[in-house]
Amino acid sequence: MPLFRRLAAAVVVAGAVAIALAGCSTTIHLEPADDANNPACANVSVLLPENVAGFDRVWTDAQATGAWGDPTIVLRCGVAPPAPSDLVCTTIGSVDWLVLDQEEERQRLVTYGRDPAVEVIIRRGAEIDFRTVVEKLSASIQPGLERATAKCTDRVESPAG
Repeated sequence: MPLFRRLAAAVVVAGAVAIALAGCSTTIHLEPADDANNPACANVSVLLPENVAGFDRVWTDAQATGAWGDPTIVLRCGVAPPAPSDLVCTTIGSVDWLVLDQEEERQRLVTYGRDPAVEVIIRRGAEIDFRTVVEKLSASIQPGLERATAKCTDRVESPAG
């Protein structure tokens, strides 16, 4: 009987530890991108860093996503590739990024010339160095991205007419 009691006690303790640990972990709800099941997004997902600009990674419940902070930074792979645009396009960490229109509380970027595309959303704030965030993510995911089929070019002003 003592062996049975020790075994039962071990099961109870193990269950309590599992419940306690589950209570400590936070999972962020995100919507996956339309093409999140693209195999290239799996390549990107496994390369996501544990820390970006001082923010630790938090787990998400959506395929091909990553988040850091609470979330301060969000990455989604499988978004629709953007068409050529007159928006700012910049190369950071060997990856071309189209800088989408700024919003009051966040900045959005999407890879340019890649299919599937990767979207990064950064919450605006004084403690966030925009370029550092994008450099870290670019360096981390670049090996998993599909080859670029288009590149950023210099902006050309339309002739006044």
